Amino acid sequence: MTSAFDSHELGGKRLANRIAMAPMTRSRAYGPGETPTDLMATYYAQRASAGLIITEGIQPSVVGQGYPDTPGLHSAEQVAAWRTVTDAVHAAGGVIFAQLMHAGRIGHPSVLPGDLTPVGPSAVAPAGQIFTKQGPQQFIAPRELTEQEIRETIRDFATAARNAVAAGFDGVEIHGANGYLVHQFLSANANRRTDAWGGTVEGRTRFGAEVAAAVADAIGAERVGLRISPSNSYNDIVEEDTDATYGTLVDRLAPLGLAYLHLVEGPDRDLTRRLRKEWPTTFILNPLTHPAPTGPEALELIEDGTADVIAFGALFLANPDLPARLAAGGPFNTPDPASFFGGDHHGYTDYPALA
Repeated sequence: MTSAFDSHELGGKRLANRIAMAPMTRSRAYGPGETPTDLMATYYAQRASAGLIITEGIQPSVVGQGYPDTPGLHSAEQVAAWRTVTDAVHAAGGVIFAQLMHAGRIGHPSVLPGDLTPVGPSAVAPAGQIFTKQGPQQFIAPRELTEQEIRETIRDFATAARNAVAAGFDGVEIHGANGYLVHQFLSANANRRTDAWGGTVEGRTRFGAEVAAAVADAIGAERVGLRISPSNSYNDIVEEDTDATYGTLVDRLAPLGLAYLHLVEGPDRDLTRRLRKEWPTTFILNPLTHPAPTGPEALELIEDGTADVIAFGALFLANPDLPARLAAGGPFNTPDPASFFGGDHHGYTDYPALA
């Protein structure tokens, strides 16, 4: 029987175990030009015992930024700064993928330089507010991307992927979940287009499929993963025909030979099992455990074949040596939500490891 503590081959890389660190926004890119800092290198290196680290969301372009103090991968100084992080993780024996996240309509002009404004598939404002340095502000309607700008955005993802490889990352994960740009194109309420990029299941899945194809062409499919979150209403997302949408997306992606599919599970375990069966390579699962964080019991999903790898979020945030703690049956540090976003080393690099 396969165990979470067995090794796993992923895109030509040998993972020491089947425990992944899920991507988690921490908003601590305080270096010039949204660059990572030495503190971020320490944070990721502390967690290098994960079979796979997937970084926080990294914007592939200036306009892709949605929140203050999130890092980018679109400038030479960002590439150089990320090299410090990847070198530290590799020195500690880890494998690290960069998550490429374009926030799309989830943002605010106050977060962007000059006269830039958030963009999206359609000029439809999400409900709710977003945190800015000036405090919470109401979302605004994004500017609808033209077809030329859609193609430029796809190229931005590919360029950022090349930058990730130049920065020493072992691969990239495209963020197609949680209501950000790729997910917005999949959504029936965020994507009101009637051209070839919307209107039908084929149209709404086109952007995500073409981003994945472009990134795979840029750096090799074995270095590329995709994260999805079917039925996730976060960031005011409404989906129609969820089964058809994700079935079509997987059908379009499967021939590319991507390294993995990373599923943020919704309420439908049957859909999880179907996608697992249809996906031809590694299947990473962030199982539905809300309101509790993913815990040790999720490891059974590897043993019963539901997933190849399990991704842990908050538990990994608070336990830098999580694989050792899982193997020992605990104890586990408790995450401090007050320090999740922004701040210094408190609640970031000061969680203790086992003695």
